[in-house]
Amino acid sequence: MAKRKRLTPAQADYLQAVPAGLETKAASVPVPPARAPIAQVAGEASAASALQDLAGEVRRARDEGRMILTLPLGQVEAGYLVRDRMVADEDELFVLAASIEARGQQTPIEVVRIAEDRYGLISGWRRLTALQRLHDGSDDGRFATVQALLRQPETAADAYVAMVEENEIRVGLSYYERARIAAKAVEQGVYDTEKQALQALYTTASRAKRSKIRAFLALYRAADDLLTFPAAIGERLGLALAKALETQPDRAGALRGVLERTPRDTAGKEIACLEAVLKGFRETASLNTGLETKSEPIPEVAEAQRNRVERPARGIDMASNGRTVTLTGPGVTEAFRARLLDWLKIQG
Repeated sequence: MAKRKRLTPAQADYLQAVPAGLETKAASVPVPPARAPIAQVAGEASAASALQDLAGEVRRARDEGRMILTLPLGQVEAGYLVRDRMVADEDELFVLAASIEARGQQTPIEVVRIAEDRYGLISGWRRLTALQRLHDGSDDGRFATVQALLRQPETAADAYVAMVEENEIRVGLSYYERARIAAKAVEQGVYDTEKQALQALYTTASRAKRSKIRAFLALYRAADDLLTFPAAIGERLGLALAKALETQPDRAGALRGVLERTPRDTAGKEIACLEAVLKGFRETASLNTGLETKSEPIPEVAEAQRNRVERPARGIDMASNGRTVTLTGPGVTEAFRARLLDWLKIQG
């Protein structure tokens, strides 16, 4: 067996620090190669192009109405268009304002740019009004701005159509309001005729609905400047009045006369006044029928006219000599006299 070699002990100073004064070489650390200038330029150009593409997409989204803008309330002109909605229900506005106060504005309004930092309101009048009331009543900065979509209607007609469609979808307008905005659009030169306005603004409405809106135009033309609560006029009452006015246009004078001398500080009082006018129209029409055709006559008038004698009929005595008619008796009341005078005015 071979003899094993004895190992010598490890040197005691093997792990001691290197004596001072001796040179040492630091371990080399790999340095990445310098980036080629052309690669750097290409990267910067690519980043700039991507940024331009993003900016362009943002502009397109804003211009096409796909981006919600935050606008100061003072930059939005609520009267840019003649509004189709004439009045807003105070209870509905209160509920809307409370909702915006609690949850913020959930649906943006629609605007069109009309100048630098100036926008015209197309739709969203109630939302804008509710925000304005909240802003006026508090210092909360949340209510100093409004969320809006920017639209670019090519013509004023397109703007009116957008406004009408918005309200038709959200909250239906009254027939009077629909007729009024059609008339206003014609007055402002947006459309040449009322027929064009009705067909353009209410293109999705049925023919029957457009016909009803057209009928209300007679009421608008007769007394729009005198009516205080026209949006409260119901369909049946409005159509009946419109028919009466179209049948005899001279009745517009009688209608205006009644409105001018009758106090109407509430919608209910105005409706009662219009119902009284309609009743008067019907009574005078019946009187006219009795005098001229003797079909469905008022008994006390027609009977006396046929006999040409003084004869009591429901408290009214009537005498005629062929040229004049005299009515006397307790039935000739002030109310009867007023109705008769209205009828005589209509006859011209």
